[in-house]
Amino acid sequence: EDRVGYIRRLFDTTAVSYDRINAWMSLNQGEQYRLRAMTTAGLGPGQAVLDVASGTGVLAAHAQEIVGPEGNVVALDPSRAMLAVAAQRGVRQRVSGIAEQLPFPDSRTDFLCMGYALRHVADLRQTFAEFARVLRPGGRLLILEMVPPPTRTGYFLSKLYLKYLVPGIASLVTRSADARRLMRYYWDTVDQCVSPAVVMEALRETGFESVERSIQYGILNEYTATWPARGGSR
Repeated sequence: EDRVGYIRRLFDTTAVSYDRINAWMSLNQGEQYRLRAMTTAGLGPGQAVLDVASGTGVLAAHAQEIVGPEGNVVALDPSRAMLAVAAQRGVRQRVSGIAEQLPFPDSRTDFLCMGYALRHVADLRQTFAEFARVLRPGGRLLILEMVPPPTRTGYFLSKLYLKYLVPGIASLVTRSADARRLMRYYWDTVDQCVSPAVVMEALRETGFESVERSIQYGILNEYTATWPARGGSR
């Protein structure tokens, strides 16, 4: 509980600068990458979308453009300050909440996405059970996450960049000690994240089908899965 409160405070205090930090960190490629990932995963017009741990609403905003006026997008995040930034971005529906206890009815979502937040959840299987509960039969799941490269050189370069360079830039750009602390925590969670094999096995045990993983740029992982058309066992 202490850790959750501490991290939520960091997100709250850095919300107004978070997009600027991420733009630096991703070399301004992050938003386009997220957009491509969603379309590749099957997001289309008219769908109902839930963006879990939405943060400043990057995925949710792009999803609104894709689903169009016939679709529906909801951004969920525990940080109200982050959701306020999402509102400024144009995300229309915003709800405060956590992945382990989704405040939504069963079987109402066509497409559920989570961007770079799986490593923050307290209970992986409870989270996936909640994802399954709110997805409609045949619904699609997309999880974007960072995982350290398996090679020694890749790991060293990732650590150098994310643990030292990015926090330094964050502190310089925002003049905020909290921004530096948050980005140091960012690397710590990447470094200690649950292995991809465990994530994929947990998805299968929950009942998801067509569980797949792809890797981009050596560190960006995309997990995709489908909730069975028959509804599966919840």
